[in-house]
Amino acid sequence: MSQNKHHQKESFFSSWAVDNRTTVYVLTFIIVIMGIYSFFSMPRESFPEVVQNNIYISSVYPGNSAEDVEKLITKELEDKFKNVSGVNKVSSNSFQDYCLIIVEFDEKIPLAEAKQRIKDKVDEAKGDQDWPSMDSGSKVEPSVFDLNISEEFPILNINLKGNYNKFTLKQYAEDIKDDLEDISEVKEATILGVDDNEVEVAVDLYKMNAAGVSFDDIIMAIRNENVTISGGNLISEGNRENVRIKGQISKPSDLDNFVIKPGVRIRDIATVAFKEKEKTTYARESGQDVVMIDLKKRAGTNMISAIDQAKVKLEKAKTTYLPQDLQITLTSDQSSDVEHQVNELANHILIGILLVMAVLSFSMGLKNALFVGTAIPLSMLIAFAVLHMFGITLNTMVLFAMVMGLGMLVDDGIVVVDNVYANMEKGYKRREASKFGIGEISFPVITSTLTTVFAFLPMLLWPGIMGEFMKYFPITISVTLMASLFVAMIINASMTGGGMTLDNKNITQGQAKKYTLIFGIIAVVFGILRLATGIKYFLAVVILSLLAILAIWLYKNFFHDKIEHFQYTFFPNLAKKYQKFIENLLNGKKPRNAFLGVVGVLLLSFVIFGAMMAIGRSKVLFFPENIPKQTIVYMEYPQGTDIGKTNQATKQVEANILNVLNKYKEGNGVNYLVESMVTQVGKGAINPQVDAGSQADTPFKSKITITYVEFGKRRGINTADVMEDIRKAIPDIPGFNYTVEKDANGPPVGYPVSIELKGNDYDQLLVEAQKMITFINGQGIPGIEKLQSDINKESPELLIDINRETAGNLGVNTALTGITLRRALFGQDISTYKDTEDDYDISIRLKEDQRRNTSLLFNQPITLKGQNGPVLVPMSTFATMQEANTFNKIKRKDNTRTIMVYSGVLKDYNSNEIVQKIQTVLKNYKAADGVTYSFGGEQEEQGKNMNFLLFALFLAMAMVTSIIVFQFNSLSKTLIIMTTILLSFSGVFLGLSIFGMDFVILMTMMGIISLAGVVVKNGIVLMDFFVLKLDEKVAEKGVETHDDLELEEVKQIIVESGKERLRPVLLTAITAILGLIPLAIGLNFDVASFLTTLNPHFSLGGDNVAFWGPLAWTIIFGLSFATFLTLIIVPVMFYIISKRKISARRKYMHRHENDAEEQAREVERLKKMYPAEFEMHKRDKE
Repeated sequence: MSQNKHHQKESFFSSWAVDNRTTVYVLTFIIVIMGIYSFFSMPRESFPEVVQNNIYISSVYPGNSAEDVEKLITKELEDKFKNVSGVNKVSSNSFQDYCLIIVEFDEKIPLAEAKQRIKDKVDEAKGDQDWPSMDSGSKVEPSVFDLNISEEFPILNINLKGNYNKFTLKQYAEDIKDDLEDISEVKEATILGVDDNEVEVAVDLYKMNAAGVSFDDIIMAIRNENVTISGGNLISEGNRENVRIKGQISKPSDLDNFVIKPGVRIRDIATVAFKEKEKTTYARESGQDVVMIDLKKRAGTNMISAIDQAKVKLEKAKTTYLPQDLQITLTSDQSSDVEHQVNELANHILIGILLVMAVLSFSMGLKNALFVGTAIPLSMLIAFAVLHMFGITLNTMVLFAMVMGLGMLVDDGIVVVDNVYANMEKGYKRREASKFGIGEISFPVITSTLTTVFAFLPMLLWPGIMGEFMKYFPITISVTLMASLFVAMIINASMTGGGMTLDNKNITQGQAKKYTLIFGIIAVVFGILRLATGIKYFLAVVILSLLAILAIWLYKNFFHDKIEHFQYTFFPNLAKKYQKFIENLLNGKKPRNAFLGVVGVLLLSFVIFGAMMAIGRSKVLFFPENIPKQTIVYMEYPQGTDIGKTNQATKQVEANILNVLNKYKEGNGVNYLVESMVTQVGKGAINPQVDAGSQADTPFKSKITITYVEFGKRRGINTADVMEDIRKAIPDIPGFNYTVEKDANGPPVGYPVSIELKGNDYDQLLVEAQKMITFINGQGIPGIEKLQSDINKESPELLIDINRETAGNLGVNTALTGITLRRALFGQDISTYKDTEDDYDISIRLKEDQRRNTSLLFNQPITLKGQNGPVLVPMSTFATMQEANTFNKIKRKDNTRTIMVYSGVLKDYNSNEIVQKIQTVLKNYKAADGVTYSFGGEQEEQGKNMNFLLFALFLAMAMVTSIIVFQFNSLSKTLIIMTTILLSFSGVFLGLSIFGMDFVILMTMMGIISLAGVVVKNGIVLMDFFVLKLDEKVAEKGVETHDDLELEEVKQIIVESGKERLRPVLLTAITAILGLIPLAIGLNFDVASFLTTLNPHFSLGGDNVAFWGPLAWTIIFGLSFATFLTLIIVPVMFYIISKRKISARRKYMHRHENDAEEQAREVERLKKMYPAEFEMHKRDKE
């Protein structure tokens, strides 16, 4: 090959890098600094923050049932929203006193614009004449806001307990809360387990009536007396003095002496007490009462930083204003989960790098392996810098994308370094070899990388909440792969041009001793520092130094020879065997038989997988089944149940759960399996699957959260079994419903079994829901946890019906009656008591025993002003009372009332199979007229996402195809390469069948889409080399096309090219597979812990493998099978197609030659017949 020929093959950027190595090295240093800075600066979280394009509208309307709220507020607003441009869906929940409407906008509409559109419609609704008003006369004021889900879930619980009353514990909690909210990353700190204090004026109705005063008289007395008023400035003798009338109380008991009217003071008719408000919350840790602080972070901030700062604030508080005997415990610490997951994936990356480097060292030599290996850390550092620049957090989606790309990051480097090395073997100098070697393969390297990136890009189109969750995967892997291309073409070019050698020199005895001395001194110095200071990181330096010494001597005395033997013996021998195999395979009818055999294997793999599914060995799942990190028990009574009753029932459940968990305690009382058990009753007890976004009071609900220790410390205990034991241990308490769930493994998608009933008659819908539950339960379908409806009509209420005519004649109206009852029962905040630090409400209501006396409340008089003094009109004279039940809430979707029938699925059962059975039996179920039903929740999401993933797969294949066509300008070559994708699918289904693994729709399909870009890389590199060698042969023989060559020549080129590209093809596949192996099997080896404590916490399995394992195994199976068959099918198909093309070319040329001979004979015949004419024609031409 000539120098000119090679010069034409140079790559401009790579050649520039070879000629400007110093600039490239400086650029590399800058990349390292920026990448390290970005890695430590990126906010860390378990899963990405999912921001939905939803606008929320909440409205409080006290004293109204769910039906009233729906009628007066919810429907009015929904009617305004349904015609707003860009709205996809409107759903709502109407509760007693409160409603929440969620408007889902198209993703193309900016959130700020969507919010403004809704605000305009709310203002329009408020301007209507029939818009409801509050007791005070002001109109109901809906709140319009957007919601970031990450801000709604606590990242840490701080529990306070000790030998103190709740008031004192709450004061300490308030002080801590103030400190915590000074942290910029903290959104808010909420105190649970104790309510705010208030000054209660508890009125005795009998004494008030006997004294001839009313609630209004008491309210006016307090408001007129509990004030401080400025009288202005008094100027006297040149001085200006401020005149101030001080009337505000200094202590609650001051109210006792307030005069309501002559001879009647407050203490005569009421009791004043400084007390906790009516109970709305209980909190316990492991059954003990605590005052709890829920800490929530701001969106987009660093969770770990927020929690670390909170811990520092707590430590400072313990040494300053908190007493020593106050017990403070931290539970539900999300930072430990995030750090564990991040560290686990980071360790997978480190282990993967070591495995990849080991393979590269044995196959390419240590020095060349280092050239290639630099691609991994440098590509990742570039990716960290780019991701940080765009505000992306460091989460498991980002880290897994890097784990998945780990083996692929060296693909380009392998091809580049291998070809540079091959050119040096041909006799070129280092710089020329680098320029020409990279120039030869630059185009296929670029296109093969683009095919991989293009395969992932369709995932960016993923709609909905799942798309928001998953989009960071294609973004990260695309950025990382493009970074690896930059490293291969620029940095590797510079390194090989400046340092590549053919020989693989061993370390000399002198060099080994010198390095041993250096690292030995470092180990001794840092060992002394470790002993003197106790700093654990000094131990890491010691261990790394000792490992370096060990590596030096092992390499010198053992590995160097083994590497040389492997490099110069194993691969050459393997290449020779492959050469003979292909030579033999391309003879006679063997190519056709090989092709048909591969097609047969492809079809057989689908048949086998179908059979495995039929016998239940493999199942289809929507999302990976995670091992529970938490078990959450959600409990509820019918709405209207007092929080005290809910608390007592919850205590029974608590006691039974503690009995289950106590068997994992050691002799010292420490539970080696359970990290914490936290109970919340009332506030904080909502179930996000059912009550997402609700701010309604929930005294009838409770929640117990059991958090387990990290996977490696569970001593082989399967927490899914513990979860089942907990479910069985929960006592059967009449009316007390419960569900037992585990922590969500990704974005919320609803319950596995979720049936949505729609209709306008809610009573009919409720009857239909119960009828359906009874019908399904009667079919004996196993695996259903507990079917229940999210709506009930068990919320008790007292309906007061006023006779308007009688009331009017007595001078009473509905508003006055309602206000009187509300003051008596709920009370009214009438003024404020200020102490040195806080403000407290002063509330008035009837004393507790009278508030619970229905007869007394209904017969209480309404005080009217008459000509001769107050007139008392008993309520019973103009109103009647009736007990009734109402709905706990009313749900609507797109202006239609809905009810959901839902259930979880028991352990070891497949939700898809259960739903299919339910769908089958419901074919024999006839719903009432006016009622329709459909499956939602997980099944609805599964259908949507499966459709998208199929679309993404075809789009990815179309984009990959377009790149290959662009490169080769040949449909036949494109067809050959695209066949490798189908082979990878065959490998996936065979692997799943052989190992009995499940087909997880989301993760397996993502893996299949990924394979579309990954497996074609080898096909492109192999095909490009065929074309390159054929071009050289065409130039050598001086013919026009490849089809003008002899079939034997083409065959020889196929064999020689395959032999030459065998090593890079195998290495790119092996490194990609090895990079995923640690994650696929859950190989946990904590490198940092090993270096600092000598304890690696070694284990297999874990949370990450449960989530990402299906995707990793999909790629491993597909790539392994496809690589093996690519080395067969690409040469075979290329040979078959070349054979047909050459045959067609020969036939064409033969026909062309025959036509030319026939034409010449005809000319000669005519020439003889008409010689004069031919002679004349000849003279004319001359």
